[in-house]
Formats: sequence, structure tokens, C-alpha cells
Amino acid sequence: MELGLTTFAEVGSGGTGAVSPRQRLKDLLEEVVLAEQVGLDVYGVGEHHRADFAASAPAVVLSAAAARTSRIALTSAVTVLSSDDPVRVFEEFATLDLISDGRAEVMAGRGSFTESFPLFGYDLADYDELFVEKLGLLLALRDSETVNWSGRHRAALTDQSVYPRPERPLPIWVGVGGNPESVARAGLLGLPMALAIIGGQPARFAPLADLHRRAVSEGGHEPQPIAVHAHGYVADTEDRAVSEFYPSYAAAMTGLGRERGWAPMNPQAFDGLRGPGGSLVLGNPEQVAEKVVGMRDTLSIERFMLHPSVGPLPHDKVMRAIELLGTKVAPLVKQA
Repeated sequence: MELGLTTFAEVGSGGTGAVSPRQRLKDLLEEVVLAEQVGLDVYGVGEHHRADFAASAPAVVLSAAAARTSRIALTSAVTVLSSDDPVRVFEEFATLDLISDGRAEVMAGRGSFTESFPLFGYDLADYDELFVEKLGLLLALRDSETVNWSGRHRAALTDQSVYPRPERPLPIWVGVGGNPESVARAGLLGLPMALAIIGGQPARFAPLADLHRRAVSEGGHEPQPIAVHAHGYVADTEDRAVSEFYPSYAAAMTGLGRERGWAPMNPQAFDGLRGPGGSLVLGNPEQVAEKVVGMRDTLSIERFMLHPSVGPLPHDKVMRAIELLGTKVAPLVKQA
């Protein structure tokens, strides 16, 4: 199973721990370099258009990472395809794939935030239709050098070619948060799927993983991998993992809760999430490995991506977590 990391280039929302976007992006590039050095397989950067995140253009960030690395796969996590132009997405990631010698991936999703829709002139009432239509165009661009296509939300393409072309079929994943229709669609199209598990119990996602595998088979495709993206943190001891991660995580989730009507994060809820059946992958290396292996066995996944930089988590803490994930957790997972 592949192990990797994701980030949204969190800068915090002011106060203790907040950093400038310039510094956060510099730190992010150091994190990618270290991830490769300790043997991790993939690094993902998510697209957001908010003051508390610095990565509104993942392809640009990943291109900078490509120049500093040679092996690690580089993916968006996710590209908000619904409010983007598939032609431009294909051009950007085809270029990234060439720069990186075949290490680029697109993880297409509808996004968990909606700021990009008014920003780029789209109506939220078309939320689902936009994604379906644009995913179809992105796949057409991947599969054929010359495209004939028409839809409702973009000008038609008639015998139009898009360049540059990557030297291999560009990997396209679909990122989902738990919508069965999205899961089935990804499977029927023969696309790998990434499940974002950021709350609740991972075991409850097993029916979705099974649904994806059935849909892949029904669509007549070869088996496709499933990945999990989850919040978490690894430190030398369990007590240190809790004390170092909780303040940042609680600040981020409480802030998000104010926007979405959730209760503030508290130690009791946190302990439930980091318990054996919860979604937080947190603790010492042995505990983290045990939870990753549990998700692997429960969901039959081929890739796990840890998201440690939730909120204003200090850069040195993120770097230590990456080091432990690669040097301590990964060998335990492989042994299991």
C-alpha cells in the first residue's frame, strides 16, 4: 500500500501560530522534499480560495515541488473541477507531468467549500451538473488528442486539439466525501477514487468502497485503486501527539464549525475521534500504523494519505511527523 501526505497549505486565521502565505509555501516545499527523502510515495495539495489557505493554484505549487524532487508522485487533493475549465486543468497537469517526468496526478472533486463558484461566475444551483459535465470533458481530453465536445456550461470544442500532451495517460482520480452517486459514477467511468474521511467512523465507509468496486466491474473496467485521506498526526509518544496536535486541530475545526453549525471541538470529542474506531489517525508510530492497517483491512484500500497540517500546526512539528511517518510508520505498515 502507498503512503503519502496531503495539505491545503494552511496559514491559520490569525493569532498564535499563524504564518504568512509566503512562508507557508516555503515550508510546504520543504515538507515535500522531506517526504520524498523518507520514502513516502505521494504528496497532495488541495485547492481552496480562502484567507486561511495559501494553495489556490495546486499545479503551480506542485511544479515548484517537482523541481526539487525526483520520485514522489504529485497530485492535487482536490482540483475543484466544477468551477474550473477542464481544458486549462488538462494543460496545467500535462505540463506538470512533463516537468516531473511522469509524476503528476489530477484528483478531481466538487470541493467542500463553495467560494470558487461566485469567484469564477458559476451558480451553486448547478453544483452537481457542473462536475458531471466537466469531468466528462476532462476525460475526453485525456483520451484523445483531438476532441469534439459540447455541453451546457462551456463553449463547444470542434476538432480541437489541446497541448502539450503528456507521454502517458494522465492519471485522474475522483475525490469524494461520502456521496454514493459520486462513488458509483467514478467506478462506472473506471476511475480510481479517494475517500475523504475527516469525521465519524471509517468502517462506515466500507459500503462505499464496495460500491466503487462493483461499479468498476459493471462498467467493464480493470480494478481501480481506492485511497483514503484522513486528518492525523504522529509523534514520538501518544501524549506528545495529543498535546501538539490538539490546539491546532481544535482551532481549525471550531472555526469551521462556526461556519457550518457544528459544535465547538472539545477534548471529549477529540478523544472519541482518535479512539480505535474514530477517523483521526493519531498517536505514536505503532498506534498510527495500527490504525492505517485497520483502514486498509476494513476498506481494502491501496493508498493512505495523512493530513497533519490542520490549522496553524507549527512547521517543525509537521516535519517531525513526516519523518516518523516515513521512517517508523511505513515499515510497520509494510510488515503488517
